[in-house]
Amino acid sequence: MKKKVLLMGASGSGKTSMRSLIFSNNPASLTSRLGATIDVEQNHVRFLGDLILNLWDCGGQDSFMDSYLTTQRSTIFQQVGVMIYVFDIESAEAEKDMEYYRDCLDGLRYYSPDAAIFLLLHKMDLVREPQQLLEKKRLELEEASGDVAISVFGTTIFDQTLYKAWSSIVHTLIPNAGILSKHLSIFAQACGATEVILFERTTFLVIATSSSGSGVASSAVPTYAKDGSDHQLESTRYERTSELVKAFKYTCSRVREEFHTFEVDLPDFSAVLDELTRNTYVLVILHDPTIETAAVKLNIRLARSKFETLQVDSLG
Repeated sequence: MKKKVLLMGASGSGKTSMRSLIFSNNPASLTSRLGATIDVEQNHVRFLGDLILNLWDCGGQDSFMDSYLTTQRSTIFQQVGVMIYVFDIESAEAEKDMEYYRDCLDGLRYYSPDAAIFLLLHKMDLVREPQQLLEKKRLELEEASGDVAISVFGTTIFDQTLYKAWSSIVHTLIPNAGILSKHLSIFAQACGATEVILFERTTFLVIATSSSGSGVASSAVPTYAKDGSDHQLESTRYERTSELVKAFKYTCSRVREEFHTFEVDLPDFSAVLDELTRNTYVLVILHDPTIETAAVKLNIRLARSKFETLQVDSLG
C-alpha cells in the first residue's frame, strides 16, 4: 500500500532536516550539513512493513515553487494523501509564504480534495513566548484556509515537538488504527498495566496507545509518577520517549551495537520496552509493584502472533 506525502515550504524552512531526523535516524546536531533540496526529491519510506510512504520533498526556492504551481501542477498535487506545509516561524517573507500556501491549497482542492493538511510552524526554539505566537499564527492559518480542515503544530528539531507532529501525520495514514488501540487496551488489562504504547520500529513514531492511561503531570523528563491512588501521566510522554529512544539507538549504532529492548524498575513505576512485531515496539508501563517485568515480557511474547495479524489487517 502506497501513500503520497507532499512536503512543501519555503527554502530554508527545515523540511529536509526534519525528514532526516525522523526517517534517517540522524541527530539534530548533524542536520546543518544537509544541502538544499533541488526540485523534487522522492523517497519511498517503508513504514510498518507493507505501508510505503511516497515522500515528495519539494525544494522551496521561488523558481521551483512557481513551477509546482504551473507546469508541474497536476503531477505534484495528484493522489496526495497528506500535505505537510512547513513555515519558518522567523521568515522575513511571511506574506509570500502564505501566498504560496494558498496556491497549494487550490491545487489540492482540484486534484486531491480528500488530502489531510498539516501545517508545521517550525524553528519554535528561536522565538520568545512560543505558545502565544503559536496561537496567533494558528488563527491566521485557519482564516487563510477557509473551510479546509487543518492541523497546526509548533515544532523544532531540538525537542519532542517534531515527534508529536509526525506521529499525528502518520496516524492519519494507517487504516483502522483504532482497532490496534482497542487490542492494546485489552493487552494492558491482561498485563495489569497503566498504559501500553505501540511504536513503529524504524522511526519510533507512535502508532497507537491503550485507553487506560489517565491524568496529566508536568516534568522535565518522561516520568510516570504516582500521586496518591491516581497515576499522573505526563502529557508529552509519547514524544519524549520517541526522542530518547531514537537518541539511544543512534548511540548504539556509533559503537556498532544493536538496540533490542530495555527495562526500567524505579520506586514509582516499572517499564518494559520490547519488540512486539517485526515492525513495532511496545512500551508497557506498570505502577503495581507486585507485577514482575518477566511476566510482562512473557505476555509480550505470547501476544506477538496476534498483533502481527492485526497489523496486516489494519493495513488492508
